[in-house]
Amino acid sequence: MLTVESLAAGYGDSQVLFDVSLRVGAGEVVTLLGRNGMGKTTTVRAIMGLLPARGGGIALDGESVAGLPPHRIAQRGIGLVPEGRQVFPTLTVEENLVATAANRGPRDATGAPRWTLAAVWRLFPRLLERRGNPGSRLSGGEQQMLAIGRALMTNPRLLILDEATEGLAPVIRAEIWAVLAALKAEGQAILLIDKNLGAVLRLGDRHVVIEKGRTVWSGGSAALAAAPEVRDTYLHV
Repeated sequence: MLTVESLAAGYGDSQVLFDVSLRVGAGEVVTLLGRNGMGKTTTVRAIMGLLPARGGGIALDGESVAGLPPHRIAQRGIGLVPEGRQVFPTLTVEENLVATAANRGPRDATGAPRWTLAAVWRLFPRLLERRGNPGSRLSGGEQQMLAIGRALMTNPRLLILDEATEGLAPVIRAEIWAVLAALKAEGQAILLIDKNLGAVLRLGDRHVVIEKGRTVWSGGSAALAAAPEVRDTYLHV
């Protein structure tokens, strides 16, 4: 599905990514790991076209998307839950969800879009209770639920989450992890950034570790769990 090869990118005169490679297949959960400032969010921004690639390749289903504007990349079937949530503060919960609705991706057995308002309400009942509240009046956990629901309303083939549970209370983190596990069970492809190593080892199929803008390790959960030198060198603060 998604293939990133030797990606290079940066901001102005500062180059952040030098050689990042990863791939996400259909139905896979792949995590992008590394300490703060190593280039994880920059990688996501480059994939989404929010930052131009300076080298390497980004392809979706074998077709290059490098250089396309962000809305065109989203239309190819990628939904983003950005770092910091970035919900629309003056729109209600329901308006936030409707604003991004699209019928471009998965469908149910009847041929209808998989993700509708009703489906998001079932996934996050708390959002239904607050459907008329503006985004600015939600708690951090509720905003993260809304950001995930908003991305799902695009009916993406690939869902990208940048810092899926950062700053959330433990009970909300547990709910988010349960939702992501349910999405995985339904075959949703996911590219995930999060610092909770135990949770990502349980959820992820494969993991990609980056250090100073370069991919330095990749492999499955069992391999990463059995590689304390990788965790100590590249993941622990």
